[in-house]
Amino acid sequence: MEEKARAFIEALGGKDNIVEIEGCITRLRGTLRDPSKIDLKKLMTLGVIGRPIIMGKGVQIVVGTHAELIGSAMNKIMKES
Repeated sequence: MEEKARAFIEALGGKDNIVEIEGCITRLRGTLRDPSKIDLKKLMTLGVIGRPIIMGKGVQIVVGTHAELIGSAMNKIMKES
């Protein structure tokens, strides 16, 4: 799961671009500093369902039932550095 979490961090513009991220039942929800840094092609290769929903600096990405695991792993990685 750590490798997938790192890939999501990169696709969302890197650690410095993510203000907060959390996984709920089927999606990742978060706030980004600059949503234009999202790499849509990379996100699609990670198996997201549909296109991300971007509202201002907020983003929602449907990833399936493992969203909480990905979100937790992303937060752990981002706290490490």
